[in-house]
Amino acid sequence: MANRTTTPPKQIKAFVMPLLPQARNIFWQAADGTGAVERLTRSDNLQNAEAVSPDGTRLIFTETAPKTNDDVMQVELTGTHRVTSLVQSPFVERNGIISPDGRWLAYEANDSGQLEIYVRPYPDVNTGHWQVSTGGGTRPLWSPNGQELFFVSPAGALMRVGVERAASWSATTPTMIIQEGYVTTPGGNPGRNYDISPDGQRFLMIEQNDVPGQAAAPASIIVVQNWGEELKRLVPTK
Repeated sequence: MANRTTTPPKQIKAFVMPLLPQARNIFWQAADGTGAVERLTRSDNLQNAEAVSPDGTRLIFTETAPKTNDDVMQVELTGTHRVTSLVQSPFVERNGIISPDGRWLAYEANDSGQLEIYVRPYPDVNTGHWQVSTGGGTRPLWSPNGQELFFVSPAGALMRVGVERAASWSATTPTMIIQEGYVTTPGGNPGRNYDISPDGQRFLMIEQNDVPGQAAAPASIIVVQNWGEELKRLVPTK
């Protein structure tokens, strides 16, 4: 999925910092390994890089603060690397990602009592607030064309909502497109560990192989193809 360009793009990388116990800030370096490593953030709090904005000017990341828990933040990738908060409260808000058209911020939060998927306008995040999932959800991911939003159910199934191109947020009811049984939290990591191909036709996921009572299967990578046709079969259009 790498871009083939004459000048390699920069790559966001996170490193463990020895400044404070368990503190981790964000750095970046050219994708081909050339040039110096540059520091983007400086904080006593643990930070995790999540996604780059479609125009490549901002990095969305999660910062864990003592008073406000996990917060959705952003850092500018140009100029002085200014850091600003997007969604910050005493609750958990994390795994932020901007839609391909730059209009919406999707993230997960537990202010309802369990982790659910929410969407806000971007960059004016305080002008709207919509819940997307209905029975729990984590790790949102946009389709390349921005007309679908995916997330993981509490049981580990991959869910999907259709997103309409409209002035205000409008989405369909969540539908399961890949059944439960896929590892979504290896080692307890809350970050997203699945992805979609640039053409929107394939998912890359990790299949769970430690089901109780069954022999462990060899480690393998699962590529899901033609999932759109399966969705049409399960949810036929009228």
